[in-house]
Amino acid sequence: MDRTLTISREDTVPTLDVLDSTMAYLDRGTGTPVVFLHGNPASSHMWRGVLDRFDVPARLLAPDLIGMGASGKPASAYRFGDHAGYLDAWVDGLGLDRIVLVGHDWGGSLALDWAARHPDRVLAVAFMETVLRPMTWDDLPPGGRERFQRLRTPDGEEMVLDDNDFIEFALPRTAISPIAPEDLAVYRAPFRTRESRLPILTWSRSMPMDGDPADVHARVEHYDGWLERTPEVPKLLLTFTGHDTLMIGPEMTAWCREHIAGLEVRECGVAGHHAPLDRPDEIADALASWTERHHLLK
Repeated sequence: MDRTLTISREDTVPTLDVLDSTMAYLDRGTGTPVVFLHGNPASSHMWRGVLDRFDVPARLLAPDLIGMGASGKPASAYRFGDHAGYLDAWVDGLGLDRIVLVGHDWGGSLALDWAARHPDRVLAVAFMETVLRPMTWDDLPPGGRERFQRLRTPDGEEMVLDDNDFIEFALPRTAISPIAPEDLAVYRAPFRTRESRLPILTWSRSMPMDGDPADVHARVEHYDGWLERTPEVPKLLLTFTGHDTLMIGPEMTAWCREHIAGLEVRECGVAGHHAPLDRPDEIADALASWTERHHLLK
């Protein structure tokens, strides 16, 4: 069942019943579905600048992941597999097929996971600032390693559930462009209570470090295999420079060039981890030229 939900700035977005809850999503245009997936602790609002500039003949969709944005908050552990299950139900509920996927942060991992599990339904994938291989703690710089290790202790519950650290501190710090108060209010709105912040905490503990958590490690290994053996599927890695919060630097980019088949790399300028906030023009331009070059949109 489709419904309509009004959110801030007088935007109106549809919602779709999925499993035991609902998912809200932006939906613009007609044609080939291009699905934009956000990460932690964001929502589809992260993609608005890109969507406004991505002027192509396609159906542009951006869901709020379950428990985030304007989507429902069911009784869930909000693990990777839970998000993937709700995403599957949303895609199937809308009848989407032959999809171009664009993902940032955990949205990139979900995009690659969906593609690897539905190889006959994906046209192409573009991704940025996401988990592209199982990692070790030594892969992180000392400051990042200390932070993410702390998040896996009881201190992490205080940081995320009590102090709302990811919204109040991490999100502003990981974008170069200042986040306007009205935009920060949009990101803050779904996480007003301690209980509502569980999705953020679970995502923060989900980085596959030295094989833990095992379920995420297995998912990443599975889509790594798909990335390596599918040269026929166009893939686009968007990279950025100049900020200490970036996940994908020169070393990871070199790894991608060696291990991902059918890959193109487009450098999009200086940005923080939340690059869609910093470089919407460059991201939209890179996506437009890539989709045109591969004749992806009809």
